[in-house]
Amino acid sequence: MRGSTLQGFGGRGGIGLHPWLWAGAAGVLLLPALAMRFYPQAGVAWTALDFVAMGVLLAAACGALELGLRRGRALAYRAGFALAVATALLTAWVNLAVGMLGRAGDPANALFVAVLAVAVLGSAWARLRAPGLARAMAATALIQLAAAGIAMGMGRFAPVEVVLAACFALPWALAAALFRQAR
Repeated sequence: MRGSTLQGFGGRGGIGLHPWLWAGAAGVLLLPALAMRFYPQAGVAWTALDFVAMGVLLAAACGALELGLRRGRALAYRAGFALAVATALLTAWVNLAVGMLGRAGDPANALFVAVLAVAVLGSAWARLRAPGLARAMAATALIQLAAAGIAMGMGRFAPVEVVLAACFALPWALAAALFRQAR
């Protein structure tokens, strides 16, 4: 397994993932442009600001993923880190694009900015070490559930919205479990 992609990521003797990672991110960013150009009836209408925001999100996710995959050697650590980054990216993207609750501009969506802050600050506090990351991701899962609970208490949102928002706690919890296993 010496020459495999994960073994060689950021090290000697392997292929490395980073060119594929960044090319994939560029491809994701290219999709709406292609849809707007060649399939206008799809209703994709991104502005320059949309492309910049998504570019920043993808760049942050790719940079974080590279950092995490280089930092940890254990497969559980790498899987936990990748899952946490993917969940953070999806949370930010959904919140910016359509809003986790109601519409994109609804003030209740600020609750999910707090969720992301717990994940990022908790990871920094843990210095990206597996035991601390396990606690940070578990706390993030709890904050995600608390945000959904607060939204339910507001009574302004459809039950399906609240349930979907609560479901985002699952990948945070799974990332915590993976980090616990990586100790």
